[in-house]
Amino acid sequence: MIAADPTQLTASYNFDLPPELIAQRPVEPRDSARLLTLIEGGIGHATFADLPSYLREGDVLVVNDTRVIAARIAGRRPSGGRVEILLLRPAAGARYDPNALRWVAMVKPARRLKAGARIEFNGFGAADVVREEDEGVRELEFTLEVPFETFLQRAGRLPLPPYVREDSEAAQRGYQTVFAREPGSVAAPTASLHFTKELLERLERDGVRLVRLNLNVGLGTFKPMQTQRIGDHRMHSESFFVPETTAAEVEAAKREGRRVIAAGTTVVRALEGSAVKHGTVRPGFDETDLFIRPGYRFAYIDAMITNFHLPRSTLLALVCAFAGRERIMRAYHDAIERRYRFFSFGDAMLIEP
Repeated sequence: MIAADPTQLTASYNFDLPPELIAQRPVEPRDSARLLTLIEGGIGHATFADLPSYLREGDVLVVNDTRVIAARIAGRRPSGGRVEILLLRPAAGARYDPNALRWVAMVKPARRLKAGARIEFNGFGAADVVREEDEGVRELEFTLEVPFETFLQRAGRLPLPPYVREDSEAAQRGYQTVFAREPGSVAAPTASLHFTKELLERLERDGVRLVRLNLNVGLGTFKPMQTQRIGDHRMHSESFFVPETTAAEVEAAKREGRRVIAAGTTVVRALEGSAVKHGTVRPGFDETDLFIRPGYRFAYIDAMITNFHLPRSTLLALVCAFAGRERIMRAYHDAIERRYRFFSFGDAMLIEP
């Protein structure tokens, strides 16, 4: 009997993490976070402010300028029971629409929110459940007394991850990147939370070419793999936009032998998703449900900045596909021994294949 390839088994992406290493708040300044480097075959340790030492003139650094929306909303049923809503995407498609009044959302308590149920928002209006989808997921139609964006600004909160226990104002401020511009995400591109304006200016002075794209991060990216084999996991689609200047810079770098460095797994998904679909990085709006896992051949990414990801996550499978599962898991164990901070507000990695 042939043994199963461990890189294709979900259990191979598990690890034990002491709870105290789950970062509960961002560090200040942002670029004082630690940076584990996995380059040239070895493991190194620095701070994020040292990043310019590892990049070189002509490198193309691609960042995701998505902005997290205040997608977590509290409401009540007419009987008075509390309801929690997490908006996922407009019902008409994955692309963000500030005027959309039909949304797909996760709701609690789902068992009491069947089709026809109403959720009320004090002073703002209501939402009706018009369709039931997966467990806990509903399609809602809002009837509001103010524009939808005004409703979000006044009634919503940024949806911090569930492992961040305190929804403080410092955490809310720290959950946007310094270059966040285009709204639509329900989660931050966390690898980019470490950048400061001063660090970006240093990189550009050193000749690093900074370009942007926009991918609206959805919860599908963070949904844990629950199947025995990772190939059976279903990846949800996410929308993205690549400007013409970004596509041109990336294509020119590949032609000229310069490096393309992705700031985060969301950038990886956008660039590689476009490559798989079109054979090139095509400018404009698009969607991808690409699940990058060991065995995938990268077309555009030469190095990656990323945070430490959750066990059994598709993001951990992605970085293992890029740098090798055994190599990544050794680095994770080293980070745990050295008391690195993990997950969204945690420390960062710079990795090469």
